[in-house]
Amino acid sequence: MSEWFEEWFNTDEYLDVYRHRNDADAKELVQLILKFVNLSRNASVLDLACGTGRHAVLFAKRGFKVTAVDLSDNLLRVAKKSAERNKVNIDFLKADLRHFSVSKSFDLIVNLFTSFGYFDSDAENLKLFDTVNKYLSPSGYFVLDYFNKTFIENNLVRESRDNFKHSTLVQKRHIEKKRVIKDIYINRNGTSTHYMESVRMFGREELISAISKAGLQIKNIFGGFKAEAFDEMNSPRIIIIAQK
Repeated sequence: MSEWFEEWFNTDEYLDVYRHRNDADAKELVQLILKFVNLSRNASVLDLACGTGRHAVLFAKRGFKVTAVDLSDNLLRVAKKSAERNKVNIDFLKADLRHFSVSKSFDLIVNLFTSFGYFDSDAENLKLFDTVNKYLSPSGYFVLDYFNKTFIENNLVRESRDNFKHSTLVQKRHIEKKRVIKDIYINRNGTSTHYMESVRMFGREELISAISKAGLQIKNIFGGFKAEAFDEMNSPRIIIIAQK
């Protein structure tokens, strides 16, 4: 039986539901990262769970040597088209992050836009940080961009509705056993299709502890793409920059 992200990320509806994820957000985040990490002009960058390649393309346009990894054929297809359209070379790899393996190291590794916490067990999820340490060059940087657990708990939108392509989208959210769960219903021509997302909610201290245990030193923690100071109650995101 496939896991929820294997099915959901390979649908065209996924791209419609998250059509609001725009290049402006990605550009802000990449600018933030490059402001606080020290990379040479020919540095190598690894984008773990690259999705549609928004960030990978921007790093490649800056002249970095980029490797981008994702499990979804659908998202990799979109990412490759984006790279072609922007005339940049990116080494795209299809891989499950739990079993990811390459034969080189990287000066910067990123995991962005809450592409973490998808797996059932904490051991599987936290393995990401050991993988980062394994493939990070000496003095290399790691950046995690993730939702802020406390903000989600206090501001969860229980239900939202939207319309796209002659369809009605209903999203219902709840928190259960340290996970934020979203049920997605797409109604088209009297037929309803259901998808689900389930993401483990790691708090600030859990993330700091896990990254530190993996041998990385925390350098900066921000609460938004404009380098806002992290506020446990009010920051929608937590962006952690660490160094080996």
